Amino acid sequence: MKKRNLILVFFLIGLMLPASAQRKFSVYGIGFYNQENLFDTCHDEGKNDYEYLPMGTNRWDARKYEHKLRNMARALADMGTDKLPGLGCAVIGLSEVENARALEDLIAQEPLRARNIKYVHVEGPDRRGVDCAMLYNPALFTVKDVKLYPYVQELEADSAFYTRGFLAVQGMLANELITVIVCHWPSRFSESFYRESAARQVRIIKDKLLQENPDNKIIVMGDLNDDPTNKSLTEGLSAKSEIKKTHDGDMYNPWYNYLVKQGTGTLQYDGGWNLFDQILMTPNMLDRKGTKDYSSLTYLNSQIFRRDYLIQTEGKYKGNPKRTFAGGVWLDGFSDHLPVVVYLVKEQK
Repeated sequence: MKKRNLILVFFLIGLMLPASAQRKFSVYGIGFYNQENLFDTCHDEGKNDYEYLPMGTNRWDARKYEHKLRNMARALADMGTDKLPGLGCAVIGLSEVENARALEDLIAQEPLRARNIKYVHVEGPDRRGVDCAMLYNPALFTVKDVKLYPYVQELEADSAFYTRGFLAVQGMLANELITVIVCHWPSRFSESFYRESAARQVRIIKDKLLQENPDNKIIVMGDLNDDPTNKSLTEGLSAKSEIKKTHDGDMYNPWYNYLVKQGTGTLQYDGGWNLFDQILMTPNMLDRKGTKDYSSLTYLNSQIFRRDYLIQTEGKYKGNPKRTFAGGVWLDGFSDHLPVVVYLVKEQK
């Protein structure tokens, strides 16, 4: 068996299959991680990136930038390795990336370069210059099509409101068609209407793609700036917290119970957890009948990805995700968000 196939085949302990069932499976990690201002040190014309320049308020010089790249590459390479040691995620969506130059510098870092990680990026209209992007392992995922759907302002009075679009990457994973839609919805400085509008627009995109091909497995991910309990998710995307209650036209959101039942999340505000970083999927990725068929890519489980190095261990922000800056002080950290990962499983024939 080729080395590539060897690293893909796993005997899964957590599937609760009968001991007599000698079945082999491949597991694939799909992740998302807010990069918290992954800016290079150069000014981009027309963008308000001045605080991330050497003479800007953050004194963003080559040393700080190199530390940021090293830190983020370490975390990105570790994502998914709990279940996929040495392999990590097949696909990782990113938000808060300034440009293609920053992505080139990121994938040049050793832990990502060693896996030949590639990226997808389309320059967007955000005034600060932060975009969505996607990393992928070309040994596992093949890109077929890329499109940036613009965020369309629904209020005529706000026609000059520019924000991140929705990056849709269509490709093949385990010989199946998948579309990953990477989002960074409007911040909480804006009213909930703007995030609800984003949800409506993403739902239209998702429904159109399914209408074109019902077998297309669609994943919506990103920093949604709303919790799983908010209207944008529960109504806008019709996101359900239980697999058996997820019907055609809905999406499944495994993160609802992390926040509501476990009281945990991906970022902290005023001492409490929020869970803005989510990965949702269409019903054609779910074992809704509990048959454990797994003949096609099927949702297995999820995790908020934690490592000790991602958490602040002292001071005012102890217990929070260890971010790059806090209170104007450079912490040499990672992000103010924690990564999230979902795992998909498929039986090997």
